[in-house]
Amino acid sequence: MDTLTPEERSERMARVRSKNMRPELAVRKLVFALGYRYRLHARDLPGCPDLVFRPRKKVIFVHGCFWHRHPNCALARMPKSRLDFWAPKLEGNRKRDEKNKSALHREGWKVLTIWECELKNATRLETRIRRFLDAQR
Repeated sequence: MDTLTPEERSERMARVRSKNMRPELAVRKLVFALGYRYRLHARDLPGCPDLVFRPRKKVIFVHGCFWHRHPNCALARMPKSRLDFWAPKLEGNRKRDEKNKSALHREGWKVLTIWECELKNATRLETRIRRFLDAQR
């Protein structure tokens, strides 16, 4: 049973955005500080990647652990109520992410997924981003 009224639930869900969330902004700030330039949310690419590096043919997705089902992550816990709604929705998000990643690979793009929980260790994240962006195809 949901602890919120339908109106309260609707209002809360309406506040959930798909772009420009805190984790994405943090990654954008780090990438820019490292000297890389990028485009945002390319609608012409599968999955509308968060950061696009066209000359390098590379993209970065910044995923929330809950919404995109980060494996073995405490932040990806399953809700306790309305499992009949949440389980298919969250599994659908995960499957869509895999489909988009496969489509990008088929088109010759390299993909890096950064999970929200990985933002805690900035040094490791910086190294990972540098390796990804500087690696030759």
